[in-house]
Amino acid sequence: MKSLVFFNNKGGVGKTTLLCNVAAYLALEKGLKICVVDADPQCNSTQYFFDDTTIEKIYSDKSSFTIQSIIDPLVEGTGYQNKISTRRAHNFGVDVIPGDPRLAITEDLLAKDWGEAKAGEIRGVRTSLVFSQLLSMLKDYDLVLFDVGPSLGAINRAILLSTDFYVSPMSIDIFSLRAFENIAEWIENWRTEWKRGIDNVRDQTRVPEHQAEGAKFVGYVSQQYLAKSVRGTRRPVGAYEHIRKQIDEIIETSIKENETPKRPFEIGTVQNLFSLVPMSQSSNKPVFRLQAKDGVVGSHFQKVKDAQEVFRQVSEKIYGRLND
Repeated sequence: MKSLVFFNNKGGVGKTTLLCNVAAYLALEKGLKICVVDADPQCNSTQYFFDDTTIEKIYSDKSSFTIQSIIDPLVEGTGYQNKISTRRAHNFGVDVIPGDPRLAITEDLLAKDWGEAKAGEIRGVRTSLVFSQLLSMLKDYDLVLFDVGPSLGAINRAILLSTDFYVSPMSIDIFSLRAFENIAEWIENWRTEWKRGIDNVRDQTRVPEHQAEGAKFVGYVSQQYLAKSVRGTRRPVGAYEHIRKQIDEIIETSIKENETPKRPFEIGTVQNLFSLVPMSQSSNKPVFRLQAKDGVVGSHFQKVKDAQEVFRQVSEKIYGRLND
C-alpha cells in the first residue's frame, strides 16, 4: 500500500476535482483498490462523491464514521481509534472516509501536541502519528489518497508526516510560485523538528512502531490553463508558459537534492474543463463518465472523451512515479 496527499497551500487550484477523478480512473479503469480520506474541513471530496441524500445521512447521524472519528479518541485521551469504517462511492469505484467540519476544531490539539513531540514527550509523538496509525489499518488498499485543505497548519503537518508522497496541483500563476516556496520551507523545518523530538524521547522502546519520515514530493500537475492551437497542437498561451518554467526553477532550489523527483517535474496538465466540472459535481460522477442523462449534449461529448484521455495520462504518470 502507498499513500499520496494532494496538497497546495493555495486554494482554488482544482485540487479536489483532480484527486477525485484520478482516484476514479485508477479504480474504474486500472482496477486498483483505492481509499480516499477527506481530511479537508470543507469536505469538498465528500460532497463530490455522494449525493445530497447520503450527505444528509452522514451528518445527521452522530454515529456516522468520519475523519473526526479518527481524532476523537485522542481528544478523549483513550488512544488511537481501533476500528475503521469506510463508505462506498459507487460511481467512482472507491471507498471513502468522509470529511467532517469539526476537524478544524482539532487543529489546536494537534498544534499543542506537536510542541510536546518536539520536546520528546511520548504523548505528543503518538498524537502526531495518528494518521500513520490510520494508514496501518488501511494496508489492504493499493493506494490511499488524502484530500487536505489549503493550510500550513497542524492537521496537514500530521498527514504529511505520515504519508509516503505528495503531489501539488497548481494553477499557473505567480501565487502558486510563492505557495510552493512556502511548502518546501515549511516541510523542511518540521522534518528537522520531528527528528530532534524523536531523538529526545527518553525511552525509545515507547516510540510507536509505525514510524514516519514524511511525504516526498513527486511532482506537480498544472491546472485550469487556457490553450491555443498552433499547427494543430494545443499549447498554453505565452504568459502561462513563462510562469511554468519558473516553477521548475523553484523546485530545483527548494527541494532537497536527494528528494527531487524525476524530470519532468510537471506530471501532467489539465486545462480548463469549464461546465464539465459542475456537471460532474451535480451528478456525483467522474468527468470522464458523464453521459447524456447527466446533461451532456453536442460538443460536450467530445470534451468528455478528451477529459478521459487527460485523466488517463495524469493518473498513470502519478501512479508510475509512486512505483519508480
